[in-house]
Formats: sequence, C-alpha cells, structure tokens
Amino acid sequence: MPTSPSHATSRRSRFDRFAEASSAFVSSGTFFGVSLILVVLWMPTIAVFASVDTWQLVINTATSILAFLLVALLQNSERRKDQAALAKLDMLASGMAALMHYTVDGDEDALARQESALRDSLGLEQRI
Repeated sequence: MPTSPSHATSRRSRFDRFAEASSAFVSSGTFFGVSLILVVLWMPTIAVFASVDTWQLVINTATSILAFLLVALLQNSERRKDQAALAKLDMLASGMAALMHYTVDGDEDALARQESALRDSLGLEQRI
C-alpha cells in the first residue's frame, strides 16, 4: 500500500485493470440481462438431458464456477478501493494534525504540505 497518495502509481497490473473492468460490467444492468436470458434459454434444455439430476448438475456446476471466479475478481477491486480509502483517511488525519499544529505553532509550510497531500488523495482508487 502506498505510504501517501503521491506514492501511488497510475500503472496497475493487467489483472487489476481486468478486475476493475469486470467489476464495472458485472454491476451493470447488461450483465443482469445477459444472465437472465441465459437462465431462460437454459430452462427448455431439460429435453436434451436424460435426467433432471444431470440437467440440474450442469447449471449448478456452471453457476458455481462463475460465482467463484467473480468473487476473486470483485475481491481484487474491493481490496484496492479499501486501500485507497485507508490512505485517504490517513491523509485526512495527518492534515488535521498539521492544522492543529499550525494553529498552535503557525507552521504554514507543514499546512501547505498536508493540503497538497490531501489534494493528491483525490482519485486515489484509480491509481492503486
């Protein structure tokens, strides 16, 4: 985790970018619509399978695999958002400490540095 927002890099791994794009797609209405259509199309396939048990096993296996993969992708996205939120909270606490120090000691340089760090924290979740 970066020690401050200015240490966060805009270079994220391919997996991080893929996970973020997947998270955006999975949380969209399009994904829900596609999922609903797949379930509706799957229902009449009972005629293809020899037994109801096999028919249920196919859909249960497919949905379990999909759910497992989606959890892994969404956890990556959530972890980065949590890291960004924690870094922002650290900067806010540091800024408040600098503000309190400024009001006591009149240290304008410390206050300016903290203001800059707080501004750097904006949009941090896109850089982690």
